[in-house]
Formats: sequence, structure tokens, C-alpha cells
Amino acid sequence: QVQLVESGGGLVQAGGSLRLSCLFSGRTFATYTMSWFRQAPGKEREFVAANSWITSTYYADSVKGRFTISRDNAKNTVYLQMNSLKPEDTAVYYCAADPRVGTRRYSHEYEFWGRGTQVTVSS
Repeated sequence: QVQLVESGGGLVQAGGSLRLSCLFSGRTFATYTMSWFRQAPGKEREFVAANSWITSTYYADSVKGRFTISRDNAKNTVYLQMNSLKPEDTAVYYCAADPRVGTRRYSHEYEFWGRGTQVTVSS
């Protein structure tokens, strides 16, 4: 069974940066599509960024140029570097994993989820 544990959330001022980490265990990390989603209060969970060995990386338009997803297969970890943060980036950020390949931008396309980490951006 895959387990995902996020870390790195916190409170930051607008314009600041944070790096989220997600530690993967239970299966062969390198073959999984890994993604980040977020959910703000009263809103639906939305796609942020994804990475897989076939499709490389892709992002939501709202974070392009500010966020970077990366992975370290030796450490079984996926990262989300978030720069130029805005108050509208405030949300719980979730790590997601799925063994299938291909572009995956919807939460129902992912089998495994972490519990989330809170990111709060103050204005």
C-alpha cells in the first residue's frame, strides 16, 4: 500500500517562498505519476502540478512560472517549490500518486493521497 506524507507548509508573506515535500513509500516510486493538488476553504480541490517519467511536468495556468515540481527518485520524494506566493495560493496542499501514466489533472484520476499540509499566504 502506498503512503504519502507531506511536509513544509506554513505561514508566509505575499511574495515569499515555500518548499513542500512529499515522502512516498510502499511501492516503486519512480514509476508513479506524482502530483500536487490544493483545496481552499469552500472550494473544490484543484490541480496544481504533476510529474511522471513519461509526461515530464505540467502545471495549472494559475501557478505557471511561479511553482516548480520536481522529484528525487533516490529519496522517494516529490517537491513543490512555490515562489512569488499570493494570498490566493492559501490552501491545504495535497500530494497524490497514481501508478498509471498519461496526463492527469483531475483528483479522481489519482489512487493515493496524503493528508495535506496547510499553506497560508498573508497579504
